[in-house]
This record gives sequence, structure tokens and C-alpha cells, in this order.
Amino acid sequence: MARSRGVGPLPAAVAKSLANASPTPFWLDQPDAPEPLPALTGQLTADLAIVGGGFTGLWTALLAKERDPSRDVVLLEARTVGNAASGRNGGFCSASLTHGIGNGLERFPGEMPLLEKLGQQNLSEIGAAIAKHDIDCDFQLTGELNVATAAWQLEGVEEEAAAARALGHDVEVLDAAGIRRELNSPALVGGLKITTGNALVEPGRLAWGLRRACLDAGVRIHEQTPVGSIAPDGTGLRLTAPYGSVRAGRAVLAAGVPGRSLLRRIGAYVIPVWDYVLMTEPLSAAQLAALGWNGPRGASDMSNQFHYFRLTRDNRMLWGGYDAVYYNGGRVREEDAYSPATFAKLAAQFFTAFPQLEGVSFTHAWGGIIDTCSRFCAFFGTAHGGRLAYVAGYTGLGVGATRFGAQVLLDKIDNRDSERTRLALVRSKPLPFPPEPVRSWVIQLTRASIARADEHEGRRDAWLRLLDRVGLGFDS
Repeated sequence: MARSRGVGPLPAAVAKSLANASPTPFWLDQPDAPEPLPALTGQLTADLAIVGGGFTGLWTALLAKERDPSRDVVLLEARTVGNAASGRNGGFCSASLTHGIGNGLERFPGEMPLLEKLGQQNLSEIGAAIAKHDIDCDFQLTGELNVATAAWQLEGVEEEAAAARALGHDVEVLDAAGIRRELNSPALVGGLKITTGNALVEPGRLAWGLRRACLDAGVRIHEQTPVGSIAPDGTGLRLTAPYGSVRAGRAVLAAGVPGRSLLRRIGAYVIPVWDYVLMTEPLSAAQLAALGWNGPRGASDMSNQFHYFRLTRDNRMLWGGYDAVYYNGGRVREEDAYSPATFAKLAAQFFTAFPQLEGVSFTHAWGGIIDTCSRFCAFFGTAHGGRLAYVAGYTGLGVGATRFGAQVLLDKIDNRDSERTRLALVRSKPLPFPPEPVRSWVIQLTRASIARADEHEGRRDAWLRLLDRVGLGFDS
């Protein structure tokens, strides 16, 4: 047995697999990463100032210039473009704007045909933009696999497939033999094969490509520029940073969880949940053959505490999820991105799911924050008399939905009445989380109940049933 700091005794094989894993997100640990752009210095003026250099901010900047090339746009990023959630996810790019069909039907049943149409259009336009700007991010329309690891997870799967088909998706229900023809794991007992509505992408390179497209369009980008405040200034807004400021007629807050410090009202609706990810070394031809992955589809399992996994273009396997962590009080610390206990748990689960990959090493192990809200999909709003628009709460399915979010933000600051702004999804807010310390107590109780449900064939206890009734929950 070996020991890992903060973990306790580990099986030697698990410890060895993690021994050389870098804490840097794989997607950002690339030799062609762009050099950081200079921080903002002095006083600038602009038509539109954008806070946040993730996907939402980048899409907003690019689309703002496409709508009006003469618009002067400045984007301010606290670190480097794509450094936060946009560069730390699994690279699953979904057409869904509602965190899946089931969640959408529960919350916006009357709008789902339109939401699915808009989501499919959005995904298509993402692919078109990637091609137009020649962004080398391995964007592929792949579909996905939803796999069951226990019989109880298949309850209602036929109804789920029928609901997806009614909304235009190509879905096949698979038994144990069928799912293992798609992916060879002894843990699998069935699942769904969905060939529409999902893509895979390399998120770091997508962010860098959008950064270049923005610069080519004339957007001014300042990295290493944390915004300390946003305040009214005459008919506009002033955004202050350590070495300078921007006065803009309109502004967009696209910073997710960090935006709580700039606009207090966001904090009632969004919490920081840590998600952790492993990436293997490139698999050999023999290992790939043993894995039997039929096509490049990404996959996730149907547990409440679920894993997501996929292959990369250089035949690595990404494995993440399961251990969604909320630190009491909403604590966010740099060191929380590195969690040896969670990495060890994920590694052990990986080898249980894929015993044929015994001996594989992980080259990267990292964490990132999911900005989570109680309805699991983005919410929108304005402040400062409509001069500031904001979005948050993507809850882990934002790689694709951020572009739609950017369109909504621009509609709002331009006072444009559109099909998007009339949606209940856009006009409504999720239920707020209770204040601390009750918030931490509720979340930790919910996490424990979710874990027990997985251990007891999905049976939900009284606490989870209560949350179901009031529409306030927690998603792993």
C-alpha cells in the first residue's frame, strides 16, 4: 500500500497511476498556448465593456462586433482567457439550453419545442463559427452515450427516449449486450445511444480561437485585469481595475461565480461547486481495441453522482465527475483545485469500470468550479437601469449554451425584443438558495441523501422528495 497526502492508504496501483499527474488542466497545458495579453493601464472609454474571458464573454464580444462592427468593445479578464470553467470542463458541447430534456420538460414544458429548436440552431452556428474563423479545436458532432451501471437506472428509460424522439432526437435504447457493443465495460447493463444534439470539442483551443477571432474583429482584450467594481458614471458605467478603468455606455458581466462580488444579487442564486477531472496518457492501439469504443461519442452514466468520459484526438481518455464538492460557506481557494482524495477516488472508479486499462497512468488531474443554480440552467438579468446585463448558473452544461447566453445578453443591452428575450427561461429566475449557514447545511444534507439514493437503487429519501416538490435541488 502507498500513501497520498490527505488521502490515507491507497492501493499501490491507484497511487502509481496518479504519481506524475500535473495539476494543470490538460486543455490549457499545450505548447501552442498564446502569450498573455497586457493588463489594462490608464483610463479607457468604450461602447461595451465585458467582464470575463470565458466562453460567455468571448462569444458576447465576437457577436457584438458581428452585429455592429463599429461598436467599440473592451473585454477584461482577471487571469487569462479560458483559465476558469471554460478551460477546465470535459469538452462536451450540447445543444441543450436546459441541462437536458428531462430538466427542461420539468421546468419549461410549454417552451421545450422552441428551446430545443433554438438549441440545435445554436449548436449548428457554433460549428459554423469554428469553421469560419478556422479554429483548430477538434469540434465533432458526435452524439452521446448515456450508460446505466445498475438496473434501477433503466427505470423510465423508454419514456425518456420517447420524450427525446418527440423533440426531434435520434435515440436508441440499448440492453447490456447493445451498450457493450458501443463501449466495453463490465459495469454497463444498458443505456441510451443518442446521435443528435451533442458535440465534442477541445475547450482550451476553442477559447483561444475565439480570443483570436475577437482580436481580429477589433475587440480590445486585457488579461490579468481583475475588475474590482462596476458603478454608475453619468449615463454609463465605470469599471475599475488595479491599474486603470473603463468607462462604457453598456457592460456585460460574464464571470459566473466570481461575479458575485461585483453584483450582490447574483449570490442569492448561484453557488460554487467543485468538479474534478483526470486525463490518461495516450492509449495504445491494443488498449483502444480492448476498450471497444464504437465511434467518438462522449459518455456519462445515469447515477445521481455520475461520471462523464470521452476520448481525445490523441487517444487519451478523460474521466471526471462523481464527487461534486461544496465547501461550507461557499469557500473558493486556489488550493481546492487540487484534491488528492477525490483524484484517488476517481482513479479507483476508473479501473473498476475499465479493468482492461490496468497500468494506465494519468498525466493530468485538476479541478474547476461549476457555477450552480437550483434549476440547473442559466438565468439572466439586468442592473444599473438596464446598462448592465448578466448571466450565471450554467451548472456544468455551458460549453454550448454560453453562445446562446451571449445572444440574450446582447438583446438585453440593445433593448431588443426577440424570440429569446420572450422565453420564460430568460424572464424567470431560479429559486434562491437560503443564506449561510443554512445554505451549507442544506447542501451537505442533500449531497449525503443523493449518495444514499445511489446506494439504495435510486430510492429518494424524505429530504430529496421535499426538494423535488419545491423545485430546489442539487445536481452532481
